[in-house]
Amino acid sequence: MAILEIKDLHVRIEDKEILKGVTLTINTNEIHAIMGPNGTGKSTLAAAIMGHPKYEVTSGSILLDGEDVLAMEVDERARAGLFLAMQYPSEITGVTNADFLRSGVNARREEGDEISLMKFIREMDSKMEVLEMEEDMATRYLNEGFSGGEKKRNEILQLMMLKPKFAVLDEIDSGLDIDALKIVSKGINQMRGEGFGCLIITHYQRLLDYITPDHVHIIMQGKIVKTGGPELAKKLEEQGYDWIKEELGIEDETVGQEA
Repeated sequence: MAILEIKDLHVRIEDKEILKGVTLTINTNEIHAIMGPNGTGKSTLAAAIMGHPKYEVTSGSILLDGEDVLAMEVDERARAGLFLAMQYPSEITGVTNADFLRSGVNARREEGDEISLMKFIREMDSKMEVLEMEEDMATRYLNEGFSGGEKKRNEILQLMMLKPKFAVLDEIDSGLDIDALKIVSKGINQMRGEGFGCLIITHYQRLLDYITPDHVHIIMQGKIVKTGGPELAKKLEEQGYDWIKEELGIEDETVGQEA
């Protein structure tokens, strides 16, 4: 079993503090969901875990099996077993999906133990079948001309091929219709098990209808203010956030662009 520990994490962008003491522990074989109003730090947490240079960690720690994640470069974090499915995946001209995936798989293997081409193709084809992706997706340039749904499926294809210890899925449900949502959820559910843990960042209960989380956390004003089970997400869907603000005496937040 692996463990990802986030302890009293404070993060700022330029002169604005976004996270103000987030503490969270995720074990493999667990799926956690983080929900909260816009601008409260959900995507900032994802960026800080993966080492986006725009986000400055001013105090606190992130540990992966006791190792200091904050001391690692972005590529070291990926090789150590962290994965981020981005809210807005980038397009990369000139690099095919298959080449990108194979390079990513081999980057996590020892030199001399690279995956064979035939084994890679068989595995990629099987995962693409699960995600109901067209065969030509493998030879198209990475995300170039992809629809929103295709980009999100492609993120899950990367997840299934790379097999990280921990994945952070930043609004993977954004812009998906119900059919695409079911397909993406199927891929994530296939990853569940002893060697995999997941942090899902989402606004909506609908994703959690298909991926049942073990724990749901509510983030407001840069802190996790409430934790519960799947029933917490359902209550949010029915009642919104006002009842939490009233219960905890939280003043209304300024709703702005998600940080």
